[in-house]
Amino acid sequence: MTLIAPSGVEVLGHLEPGYRDILSHEALGFLAGLHRRFEKRRQSLLRYRKERQAELDQGALLMFPHETVDIRSGEWKVRPAPADLQDRRVEITGPVDRKMVVNALNSGAKCFMADFEDATSPLWSNLIEGQINLRDANTREIDFTDPKNNKRYQVKDDAAVLIVRPRGLHLDERHVHVNGQAISGSLFDFGLYVFHNHAALKERGTAPYFYLPKLESRLEARLWSLVFQHAEDELGLERGTLRATVLIETLPAAFELDEILYELKDHIVGLNCGRWDYIFSYIKRLKSRPEHVLPDRSAVTMSSPFMAAYSRRVVAVCHRRGAHAMGGMSAFIPVKNDPAANAAATEKVREDKLREVKNGHDGTWVAHPDLVPVAMEVFNERMKGPNQLDRPADPHERPVTTQQLLEAPAGDITDAGVNDNIDVAIRYIAAWLGGRGAVPIRNLMEDAATAEIARAQLWQWRTFGQSTKEGTALTGPMLENKIEDICSTIQDEVPDQTELCDRIRAAADILTGLVLSEDFAEFLTLPAYDRLTAELKAPMKLMEFED
Repeated sequence: MTLIAPSGVEVLGHLEPGYRDILSHEALGFLAGLHRRFEKRRQSLLRYRKERQAELDQGALLMFPHETVDIRSGEWKVRPAPADLQDRRVEITGPVDRKMVVNALNSGAKCFMADFEDATSPLWSNLIEGQINLRDANTREIDFTDPKNNKRYQVKDDAAVLIVRPRGLHLDERHVHVNGQAISGSLFDFGLYVFHNHAALKERGTAPYFYLPKLESRLEARLWSLVFQHAEDELGLERGTLRATVLIETLPAAFELDEILYELKDHIVGLNCGRWDYIFSYIKRLKSRPEHVLPDRSAVTMSSPFMAAYSRRVVAVCHRRGAHAMGGMSAFIPVKNDPAANAAATEKVREDKLREVKNGHDGTWVAHPDLVPVAMEVFNERMKGPNQLDRPADPHERPVTTQQLLEAPAGDITDAGVNDNIDVAIRYIAAWLGGRGAVPIRNLMEDAATAEIARAQLWQWRTFGQSTKEGTALTGPMLENKIEDICSTIQDEVPDQTELCDRIRAAADILTGLVLSEDFAEFLTLPAYDRLTAELKAPMKLMEFED
Protein backbone atom coordinates (compact mmCIF):
# COMPACT_ATOMS: atom_id res chain seq x y z
CA MET A 1 0.00 0.00 0.00
CA THR A 2 1.12 3.59 -0.49
CA LEU A 3 1.12 6.89 1.32
CA ILE A 4 0.96 9.89 -0.99
CA ALA A 5 1.79 13.23 0.55
CA PRO A 6 0.09 16.50 -0.52
CA SER A 7 1.87 18.79 -2.94
CA GLY A 8 4.99 20.32 -1.39
CA VAL A 9 5.08 17.87 1.53
CA GLU A 10 7.96 15.42 1.85
CA VAL A 11 8.21 12.68 4.49
CA LEU A 12 11.68 11.41 5.30
CA GLY A 13 10.81 9.11 8.18
CA HIS A 14 10.45 5.37 7.72
CA LEU A 15 6.97 3.89 7.73
CA GLU A 16 5.77 1.07 9.91
CA PRO A 17 2.34 -0.59 9.99
CA GLY A 18 -0.16 1.88 11.39
CA TYR A 19 1.87 4.97 10.58
CA ARG A 20 -0.20 5.73 7.48
CA ASP A 21 -3.26 6.37 9.66
CA ILE A 22 -1.42 9.14 11.50
CA LEU A 23 0.36 10.46 8.38
CA SER A 24 -2.75 10.48 6.25
CA HIS A 25 -3.05 12.76 3.23
CA GLU A 26 -5.53 14.92 5.15
CA ALA A 27 -3.40 15.13 8.27
CA LEU A 28 -0.30 16.07 6.30
CA GLY A 29 -2.33 18.71 4.50
CA PHE A 30 -3.40 20.14 7.86
CA LEU A 31 0.25 20.25 8.96
CA ALA A 32 1.24 21.95 5.72
CA GLY A 33 -1.38 24.63 6.33
CA LEU A 34 0.01 25.32 9.80
CA HIS A 35 3.54 25.53 8.44
CA ARG A 36 2.72 27.85 5.56
CA ARG A 37 0.78 30.23 7.76
CA PHE A 38 3.02 30.36 10.82
CA GLU A 39 6.60 29.35 9.97
CA LYS A 40 7.71 32.86 9.06
CA ARG A 41 6.36 34.20 12.34
CA ARG A 42 8.03 31.38 14.30
CA GLN A 43 11.40 32.13 12.75
CA SER A 44 10.96 35.83 13.47
CA LEU A 45 10.27 35.06 17.14
CA LEU A 46 13.35 32.84 17.37
CA ARG A 47 15.45 35.68 15.94
CA TYR A 48 13.90 38.00 18.51
CA ARG A 49 15.08 35.66 21.27
CA LYS A 50 18.64 35.99 19.99
CA GLU A 51 18.36 39.77 19.71
CA ARG A 52 17.01 40.03 23.23
CA GLN A 53 19.83 37.82 24.54
CA ALA A 54 22.40 40.02 22.82
CA GLU A 55 20.90 43.04 24.58
CA LEU A 56 21.05 41.27 27.94
CA ASP A 57 24.67 40.32 27.30
CA GLN A 58 25.42 44.00 26.67
CA GLY A 59 23.90 45.08 29.98
CA ALA A 60 20.18 45.51 29.30
CA LEU A 61 17.92 44.78 32.25
CA LEU A 62 14.97 42.44 32.44
CA MET A 63 11.91 44.40 33.49
CA PHE A 64 8.14 44.53 33.27
CA PRO A 65 7.35 45.98 29.81
CA HIS A 66 6.39 49.66 29.84
CA GLU A 67 4.22 49.29 26.76
CA THR A 68 1.86 46.79 28.41
CA VAL A 69 1.19 48.62 31.67
CA ASP A 70 -2.50 48.93 30.73
CA ILE A 71 -2.81 45.14 30.49
CA ARG A 72 -1.22 44.66 33.91
CA SER A 73 -3.34 47.37 35.56
CA GLY A 74 -6.63 46.53 33.78
CA GLU A 75 -9.46 44.47 35.25
CA TRP A 76 -10.07 41.46 33.04
CA LYS A 77 -10.19 37.69 33.37
CA VAL A 78 -9.55 34.70 31.15
CA ARG A 79 -12.31 32.42 29.92
CA PRO A 80 -13.33 29.99 32.71
CA ALA A 81 -11.86 26.50 32.53
CA PRO A 82 -14.06 23.68 31.21
CA ALA A 83 -15.65 21.36 33.76
CA ASP A 84 -13.04 18.62 33.51
CA LEU A 85 -10.19 21.08 34.13
CA GLN A 86 -11.67 22.77 37.19
CA ASP A 87 -10.00 20.31 39.58
CA ARG A 88 -6.37 19.61 38.73
CA ARG A 89 -5.01 19.05 42.21
CA VAL A 90 -2.62 16.29 41.13
CA GLU A 91 -1.29 15.78 37.62
CA ILE A 92 1.10 13.05 36.56
CA THR A 93 3.60 13.63 33.77
CA GLY A 94 5.61 11.33 31.55
CA PRO A 95 6.48 10.21 28.04
CA VAL A 96 4.04 8.92 25.43
CA ASP A 97 5.01 5.24 25.25
CA ARG A 98 2.07 2.83 25.51
CA LYS A 99 2.81 1.49 29.00
CA MET A 100 3.23 4.98 30.45
CA VAL A 101 0.02 6.23 28.83
CA VAL A 102 -2.04 3.39 30.28
CA ASN A 103 -0.46 3.55 33.73
CA ALA A 104 -0.67 7.34 33.95
CA LEU A 105 -4.32 7.44 32.90
CA ASN A 106 -5.07 4.81 35.55
CA SER A 107 -2.87 6.38 38.25
CA GLY A 108 -5.62 8.17 40.15
CA ALA A 109 -4.29 11.59 39.16
CA LYS A 110 -6.78 14.18 37.96
CA CYS A 111 -4.81 14.83 34.74
CA PHE A 112 -2.01 13.22 32.76
CA MET A 113 0.39 15.42 30.82
CA ALA A 114 1.54 13.27 27.92
CA ASP A 115 4.90 14.76 27.09
CA PHE A 116 6.35 14.94 23.58
CA GLU A 117 8.93 17.41 24.88
CA ASP A 118 11.43 17.05 27.73
CA ALA A 119 10.39 13.50 28.69
CA THR A 120 10.48 12.11 25.14
CA SER A 121 13.49 11.64 22.90
CA PRO A 122 12.33 12.76 19.42
CA LEU A 123 13.03 9.54 17.60
CA TRP A 124 10.66 9.28 14.67
CA SER A 125 9.21 6.06 16.07
CA ASN A 126 8.63 7.64 19.50
CA LEU A 127 6.72 10.52 17.97
CA ILE A 128 4.45 8.59 15.60
CA GLU A 129 3.81 5.72 17.99
CA GLY A 130 3.10 8.30 20.68
CA GLN A 131 0.41 9.80 18.46
CA ILE A 132 -1.03 6.32 17.90
CA ASN A 133 -1.06 5.69 21.66
CA LEU A 134 -2.87 8.94 22.43
CA ARG A 135 -5.42 8.37 19.66
CA ASP A 136 -6.12 4.90 21.04
CA ALA A 137 -6.36 6.29 24.56
CA ASN A 138 -8.98 8.82 23.51
CA THR A 139 -11.08 6.17 21.77
CA ARG A 140 -10.51 3.83 24.74
CA GLU A 141 -9.00 1.23 22.45
CA ILE A 142 -5.64 1.24 24.17
CA ASP A 143 -4.27 -1.61 26.24
CA PHE A 144 -0.90 -2.90 27.33
CA THR A 145 0.33 -6.39 28.15
CA ASP A 146 3.29 -6.56 30.50
CA PRO A 147 5.74 -9.07 29.00
CA LYS A 148 7.10 -9.88 32.47
CA ASN A 149 3.86 -11.28 33.88
CA ASN A 150 1.62 -11.37 30.79
CA LYS A 151 -0.88 -9.17 32.61
CA ARG A 152 -3.12 -7.01 30.42
CA TYR A 153 -3.90 -3.44 31.39
CA GLN A 154 -6.73 -1.30 30.01
CA VAL A 155 -7.79 2.27 30.69
CA LYS A 156 -10.34 2.60 33.50
CA ASP A 157 -13.59 4.52 33.22
CA ASP A 158 -12.38 7.18 35.67
CA ALA A 159 -9.14 7.84 33.80
CA ALA A 160 -7.20 11.06 34.19
CA VAL A 161 -7.91 13.94 31.81
CA LEU A 162 -5.37 13.92 29.01
CA ILE A 163 -3.24 17.02 28.35
CA VAL A 164 -0.56 16.98 25.64
CA ARG A 165 2.72 18.89 25.70
CA PRO A 166 4.18 19.46 22.21
CA ARG A 167 7.82 20.33 21.73
CA GLY A 168 9.08 23.89 22.12
CA LEU A 169 9.07 26.46 19.34
CA HIS A 170 12.84 26.17 18.89
CA LEU A 171 12.76 22.55 17.69
CA ASP A 172 12.28 21.33 14.13
CA GLU A 173 10.82 18.04 12.95
CA ARG A 174 13.27 17.10 10.21
CA HIS A 175 11.36 14.02 9.08
CA VAL A 176 8.62 16.16 7.50
CA HIS A 177 9.36 19.02 5.11
CA VAL A 178 6.98 21.53 3.58
CA ASN A 179 8.24 23.40 0.53
CA GLY A 180 11.76 22.24 1.36
CA GLN A 181 11.70 23.41 5.00
CA ALA A 182 11.56 21.21 8.09
CA ILE A 183 8.28 21.71 9.90
CA SER A 184 8.18 23.04 13.46
CA GLY A 185 8.27 20.26 16.06
CA SER A 186 5.64 22.19 18.02
CA LEU A 187 3.23 22.37 15.12
CA PHE A 188 3.90 18.77 14.14
CA ASP A 189 3.01 17.44 17.61
CA PHE A 190 0.10 19.85 18.10
CA GLY A 191 -1.28 19.46 14.60
CA LEU A 192 -1.34 15.67 14.50
CA TYR A 193 -2.92 15.44 17.94
CA VAL A 194 -5.69 17.96 17.39
CA PHE A 195 -6.45 16.68 13.88
CA HIS A 196 -6.85 13.05 14.93
CA ASN A 197 -8.52 13.51 18.32
CA HIS A 198 -10.90 16.46 18.31
CA ALA A 199 -13.89 14.44 17.12
CA ALA A 200 -13.45 11.53 19.55
CA LEU A 201 -12.89 13.94 22.44
CA LYS A 202 -16.03 15.90 21.56
CA GLU A 203 -18.06 12.67 21.65
CA ARG A 204 -16.79 12.10 25.18
CA GLY A 205 -17.71 15.62 26.26
CA THR A 206 -14.20 17.01 26.35
CA ALA A 207 -11.69 18.57 23.94
CA PRO A 208 -8.00 18.73 23.03
CA TYR A 209 -6.01 20.24 25.90
CA PHE A 210 -2.37 21.30 25.76
CA TYR A 211 0.61 22.37 27.85
CA LEU A 212 2.69 24.96 25.97
CA PRO A 213 6.41 24.90 26.87
CA LYS A 214 9.25 27.39 26.99
CA LEU A 215 7.41 30.55 25.95
CA GLU A 216 9.52 33.66 26.47
CA SER A 217 7.12 36.50 25.74
CA ARG A 218 3.60 37.66 25.01
CA LEU A 219 4.52 37.60 21.32
CA GLU A 220 5.03 33.84 21.48
CA ALA A 221 1.73 33.51 23.34
CA ARG A 222 0.13 35.51 20.51
CA LEU A 223 1.51 33.04 17.98
CA TRP A 224 -0.08 30.15 19.86
CA SER A 225 -3.37 32.05 20.08
CA LEU A 226 -3.36 32.42 16.30
CA VAL A 227 -2.45 28.74 15.88
CA PHE A 228 -5.38 27.71 18.07
CA GLN A 229 -7.78 29.97 16.19
CA HIS A 230 -6.55 28.65 12.84
CA ALA A 231 -6.98 25.03 13.95
CA GLU A 232 -10.47 25.70 15.29
CA ASP A 233 -11.51 27.36 12.04
CA GLU A 234 -10.05 24.60 9.86
CA LEU A 235 -11.67 21.83 11.90
CA GLY A 236 -15.02 23.54 12.43
CA LEU A 237 -14.62 23.92 16.19
CA GLU A 238 -16.15 26.67 18.30
CA ARG A 239 -13.82 29.41 19.46
CA GLY A 240 -12.28 28.43 22.79
CA THR A 241 -12.63 24.67 22.25
CA LEU A 242 -8.86 24.16 22.37
CA ARG A 243 -7.46 24.97 25.80
CA ALA A 244 -3.92 25.50 27.03
CA THR A 245 -1.86 25.78 30.17
CA VAL A 246 1.38 27.70 29.65
CA LEU A 247 4.51 26.57 31.42
CA ILE A 248 6.33 29.52 32.94
CA GLU A 249 9.78 28.01 32.65
CA THR A 250 11.81 30.88 31.22
CA LEU A 251 13.02 33.93 33.10
CA PRO A 252 11.73 36.49 30.57
CA ALA A 253 8.23 34.99 30.72
CA ALA A 254 8.05 35.67 34.46
CA PHE A 255 8.00 39.38 33.62
CA GLU A 256 5.03 38.98 31.22
CA LEU A 257 2.56 36.77 33.05
CA ASP A 258 -0.42 39.09 32.65
CA GLU A 259 0.45 39.64 29.03
CA ILE A 260 0.69 35.92 28.26
CA LEU A 261 -2.68 35.30 29.87
CA TYR A 262 -4.17 38.25 27.98
CA GLU A 263 -2.94 37.10 24.57
CA LEU A 264 -4.40 33.64 25.14
CA LYS A 265 -7.42 34.67 27.21
CA ASP A 266 -9.94 32.76 25.04
CA HIS A 267 -7.93 29.54 25.27
CA ILE A 268 -5.81 29.58 28.42
CA VAL A 269 -6.78 27.94 31.69
CA GLY A 270 -3.65 28.41 33.74
CA LEU A 271 0.09 28.83 34.21
CA ASN A 272 2.50 26.24 35.57
CA CYS A 273 5.74 26.70 37.49
CA GLY A 274 8.10 24.62 35.35
CA ARG A 275 10.85 24.91 37.91
CA TRP A 276 13.70 22.97 36.29
CA ASP A 277 13.63 24.75 32.95
CA TYR A 278 13.22 28.01 34.87
CA ILE A 279 16.51 27.43 36.71
CA PHE A 280 18.15 26.62 33.37
CA SER A 281 16.72 29.78 31.82
CA TYR A 282 17.99 31.86 34.76
CA ILE A 283 21.53 30.68 34.00
CA LYS A 284 21.12 31.07 30.25
CA ARG A 285 19.58 34.52 30.15
CA LEU A 286 21.93 35.95 32.82
CA LYS A 287 24.99 34.12 31.49
CA SER A 288 27.08 37.28 31.11
CA ARG A 289 26.70 38.33 34.77
CA PRO A 290 28.97 36.84 37.42
CA GLU A 291 26.71 38.02 40.26
CA HIS A 292 24.15 35.43 39.11
CA VAL A 293 26.40 32.37 39.31
CA LEU A 294 24.46 29.58 41.02
CA PRO A 295 25.69 27.04 43.57
CA ASP A 296 25.33 23.26 43.19
CA ARG A 297 22.03 22.42 41.54
CA SER A 298 20.96 20.48 44.65
CA ALA A 299 21.17 23.78 46.58
CA VAL A 300 18.81 25.59 44.21
CA THR A 301 15.34 24.82 45.55
CA MET A 302 11.91 26.42 45.56
CA SER A 303 13.00 28.14 48.78
CA SER A 304 15.78 29.98 46.94
CA PRO A 305 14.92 33.70 46.74
CA PHE A 306 14.36 33.96 42.98
CA MET A 307 12.40 30.70 42.87
CA ALA A 308 10.14 31.60 45.79
CA ALA A 309 9.42 34.99 44.24
CA TYR A 310 8.57 33.36 40.91
CA SER A 311 6.11 30.96 42.56
CA ARG A 312 4.39 33.77 44.48
CA ARG A 313 4.06 35.87 41.34
CA VAL A 314 2.52 33.04 39.31
CA VAL A 315 -0.11 32.44 42.02
CA ALA A 316 -0.95 36.12 42.47
CA VAL A 317 -1.31 36.91 38.76
CA CYS A 318 -3.21 33.73 37.92
CA HIS A 319 -5.77 34.17 40.68
CA ARG A 320 -6.34 37.79 39.84
CA ARG A 321 -7.13 36.74 36.25
CA GLY A 322 -9.23 33.66 37.04
CA ALA A 323 -6.58 31.17 35.89
CA HIS A 324 -5.17 28.12 37.65
CA ALA A 325 -1.69 28.38 39.17
CA MET A 326 -0.14 24.94 38.87
CA GLY A 327 2.83 23.84 40.91
CA GLY A 328 5.82 21.94 39.59
CA MET A 329 7.48 18.58 40.02
CA SER A 330 9.81 17.39 42.72
CA ALA A 331 12.50 15.24 41.15
CA PHE A 332 12.34 12.59 43.91
CA ILE A 333 10.90 9.20 42.96
CA PRO A 334 10.22 6.02 44.96
CA VAL A 335 13.29 4.03 46.00
CA LYS A 336 12.98 0.28 45.62
CA ASN A 337 14.51 -2.14 48.12
CA ASP A 338 15.49 0.60 50.58
CA PRO A 339 12.63 1.49 52.96
CA ALA A 340 14.57 4.23 54.75
CA ALA A 341 15.60 5.96 51.50
CA ASN A 342 12.08 5.57 50.14
CA ALA A 343 10.58 7.12 53.24
CA ALA A 344 13.00 10.04 53.00
CA ALA A 345 12.17 10.61 49.31
CA THR A 346 8.44 10.44 50.04
CA GLU A 347 8.79 12.98 52.82
CA LYS A 348 10.67 15.33 50.47
CA VAL A 349 7.79 15.12 48.02
CA ARG A 350 5.24 15.67 50.78
CA GLU A 351 7.08 18.78 51.99
CA ASP A 352 7.25 20.14 48.45
CA LYS A 353 3.52 19.68 47.88
CA LEU A 354 2.66 21.17 51.26
CA ARG A 355 4.65 24.28 50.40
CA GLU A 356 2.81 24.59 47.08
CA VAL A 357 -0.70 24.26 48.46
CA LYS A 358 0.10 26.71 51.26
CA ASN A 359 1.39 29.19 48.68
CA GLY A 360 -1.96 29.01 46.89
CA HIS A 361 -1.25 26.67 44.00
CA ASP A 362 -4.30 24.92 42.56
CA GLY A 363 -2.52 21.68 41.76
CA THR A 364 0.84 20.02 41.38
CA TRP A 365 2.87 17.50 39.37
CA VAL A 366 4.29 14.10 40.17
CA ALA A 367 6.46 11.86 37.98
CA HIS A 368 5.50 8.43 39.34
CA PRO A 369 2.12 6.73 40.01
CA ASP A 370 3.18 5.82 43.56
CA LEU A 371 3.46 9.52 44.38
CA VAL A 372 -0.09 10.37 43.31
CA PRO A 373 -1.62 9.43 46.69
CA VAL A 374 1.13 11.33 48.53
CA ALA A 375 0.39 14.57 46.70
CA MET A 376 -3.37 13.92 46.71
CA GLU A 377 -3.43 13.57 50.49
CA VAL A 378 -1.69 16.91 50.96
CA PHE A 379 -3.99 18.78 48.59
CA ASN A 380 -7.15 17.06 49.84
CA GLU A 381 -6.34 18.12 53.39
CA ARG A 382 -5.50 21.73 52.57
CA MET A 383 -7.69 22.47 49.51
CA LYS A 384 -11.33 21.67 50.20
CA GLY A 385 -12.70 22.99 46.90
CA PRO A 386 -11.67 22.08 43.35
CA ASN A 387 -9.08 24.87 43.31
CA GLN A 388 -8.00 27.98 45.20
CA LEU A 389 -9.20 30.63 42.76
CA ASP A 390 -11.50 32.08 45.42
CA ARG A 391 -8.82 32.18 48.10
CA PRO A 392 -8.59 35.79 49.33
CA ALA A 393 -5.37 37.55 48.46
CA ASP A 394 -3.12 38.34 51.40
CA PRO A 395 -3.56 42.10 51.98
CA HIS A 396 -0.02 42.28 53.34
CA GLU A 397 1.54 40.57 50.30
CA ARG A 398 3.47 43.08 48.22
CA PRO A 399 3.86 42.62 44.45
CA VAL A 400 6.98 40.69 43.48
CA THR A 401 9.75 43.01 42.33
CA THR A 402 12.35 42.75 39.59
CA GLN A 403 15.06 42.48 42.23
CA GLN A 404 13.31 39.52 43.87
CA LEU A 405 12.92 37.69 40.57
CA LEU A 406 16.65 38.04 39.93
CA GLU A 407 18.10 37.45 43.42
CA ALA A 408 20.58 34.58 43.35
CA PRO A 409 20.72 32.09 46.22
CA ALA A 410 23.69 31.61 48.52
CA GLY A 411 25.47 28.29 48.52
CA ASP A 412 28.62 26.42 47.61
CA ILE A 413 30.01 24.88 44.47
CA THR A 414 31.49 21.55 45.50
CA ASP A 415 33.59 18.81 43.94
CA ALA A 416 30.64 16.47 44.43
CA GLY A 417 28.34 18.92 42.65
CA VAL A 418 30.70 19.11 39.67
CA ASN A 419 30.97 15.33 39.45
CA ASP A 420 27.21 14.92 39.78
CA ASN A 421 26.52 17.38 36.97
CA ILE A 422 28.93 15.61 34.63
CA ASP A 423 27.69 12.14 35.52
CA VAL A 424 24.00 13.06 35.13
CA ALA A 425 24.54 14.92 31.87
CA ILE A 426 26.45 12.04 30.26
CA ARG A 427 23.99 9.40 31.44
CA TYR A 428 20.99 11.46 30.36
CA ILE A 429 22.30 12.44 26.92
CA ALA A 430 23.30 8.82 26.26
CA ALA A 431 19.80 7.66 27.17
CA TRP A 432 18.25 10.43 25.05
CA LEU A 433 20.33 9.35 22.04
CA GLY A 434 19.00 5.84 22.63
CA GLY A 435 15.39 6.97 22.61
CA ARG A 436 14.61 7.60 26.29
CA GLY A 437 13.66 11.07 27.48
CA ALA A 438 12.81 10.48 31.16
CA VAL A 439 15.58 8.65 33.03
CA PRO A 440 15.81 7.67 36.71
CA ILE A 441 19.36 8.36 37.91
CA ARG A 442 20.28 7.82 41.57
CA ASN A 443 16.65 7.99 42.71
CA LEU A 444 15.87 11.23 40.89
CA MET A 445 13.85 11.54 37.69
CA GLU A 446 16.03 13.37 35.18
CA ASP A 447 14.71 14.82 31.94
CA ALA A 448 16.02 17.29 29.39
CA ALA A 449 15.41 20.23 31.74
CA THR A 450 17.43 18.85 34.65
CA ALA A 451 20.22 17.79 32.29
CA GLU A 452 20.22 21.35 30.91
CA ILE A 453 20.86 22.71 34.41
CA ALA A 454 23.78 20.32 34.84
CA ARG A 455 25.58 21.29 31.64
CA ALA A 456 24.70 25.01 31.99
CA GLN A 457 26.24 25.16 35.44
CA LEU A 458 29.46 23.59 34.21
CA TRP A 459 29.65 26.20 31.45
CA GLN A 460 28.86 29.03 33.88
CA TRP A 461 31.41 27.91 36.47
CA ARG A 462 34.16 27.57 33.84
CA THR A 463 33.30 30.88 32.18
CA PHE A 464 33.58 32.85 35.43
CA GLY A 465 36.64 31.01 36.74
CA GLN A 466 34.91 29.51 39.76
CA SER A 467 36.56 27.15 42.22
CA THR A 468 34.89 24.55 44.38
CA LYS A 469 34.58 24.73 48.14
CA GLU A 470 37.44 22.22 48.26
CA GLY A 471 39.68 24.50 46.18
CA THR A 472 39.44 22.85 42.73
CA ALA A 473 39.75 25.43 39.93
CA LEU A 474 37.05 24.77 37.32
CA THR A 475 39.10 25.42 34.20
CA GLY A 476 38.46 24.11 30.72
CA PRO A 477 41.24 21.48 30.82
CA MET A 478 40.15 20.31 34.27
CA LEU A 479 36.54 19.84 33.17
CA GLU A 480 37.57 18.18 29.93
CA ASN A 481 39.68 15.65 31.86
CA LYS A 482 36.92 15.10 34.42
CA ILE A 483 34.35 14.45 31.66
CA GLU A 484 36.73 11.92 30.13
CA ASP A 485 37.28 10.17 33.47
CA ILE A 486 33.59 9.94 34.29
CA CYS A 487 32.76 8.80 30.76
CA SER A 488 35.23 5.92 31.17
CA THR A 489 33.76 5.03 34.56
CA ILE A 490 30.24 4.85 33.14
CA GLN A 491 31.42 2.77 30.20
CA ASP A 492 33.11 0.36 32.61
CA GLU A 493 29.67 -0.36 34.08
CA VAL A 494 28.53 -1.89 30.74
CA PRO A 495 31.75 -3.31 29.20
CA ASP A 496 30.04 -5.79 26.90
CA GLN A 497 27.40 -3.42 25.50
CA THR A 498 29.16 -1.87 22.54
CA GLU A 499 26.24 0.19 21.27
CA LEU A 500 25.57 1.67 24.70
CA CYS A 501 29.26 2.42 25.20
CA ASP A 502 29.28 4.24 21.88
CA ARG A 503 26.31 6.36 22.98
CA ILE A 504 28.05 7.17 26.26
CA ARG A 505 31.10 8.26 24.28
CA ALA A 506 28.92 10.40 22.00
CA ALA A 507 27.19 11.92 25.03
CA ALA A 508 30.54 12.84 26.58
CA ASP A 509 31.63 14.46 23.31
CA ILE A 510 28.43 16.50 23.16
CA LEU A 511 28.84 17.58 26.78
CA THR A 512 32.48 18.57 26.26
CA GLY A 513 31.52 20.71 23.29
CA LEU A 514 28.75 22.41 25.26
CA VAL A 515 30.88 23.06 28.36
CA LEU A 516 34.02 24.31 26.58
CA SER A 517 32.33 26.43 23.92
CA GLU A 518 32.78 30.18 24.22
CA ASP A 519 29.20 30.62 23.04
CA PHE A 520 26.43 29.21 25.17
CA ALA A 521 24.27 26.78 23.17
CA GLU A 522 20.56 27.55 23.55
CA PHE A 523 19.59 23.90 24.12
CA LEU A 524 21.60 20.70 24.44
CA THR A 525 18.92 18.92 22.42
CA LEU A 526 19.92 20.86 19.31
CA PRO A 527 23.38 19.25 18.82
CA ALA A 528 21.97 15.98 20.12
CA TYR A 529 19.18 16.11 17.53
CA ASP A 530 21.82 16.60 14.84
CA ARG A 531 23.14 13.17 15.78
CA LEU A 532 19.70 11.59 15.83
CA THR A 533 18.93 12.81 12.33
CA ALA A 534 22.38 12.42 10.74
CA GLU A 535 21.31 9.38 8.74
CA LEU A 536 18.19 10.81 7.11
CA LYS A 537 17.82 9.69 3.53
CA ALA A 538 16.60 11.74 0.61
CA PRO A 539 12.90 12.58 0.92
CA MET A 540 10.28 10.55 -0.92
CA LYS A 541 6.90 11.86 -1.97
CA LEU A 542 5.61 8.34 -2.54
CA MET A 543 6.36 5.74 0.12
CA GLU A 544 5.54 2.06 0.27
CA PHE A 545 5.26 -0.27 3.23
CA GLU A 546 3.71 -3.57 4.14
CA ASP A 547 0.91 -4.14 6.64
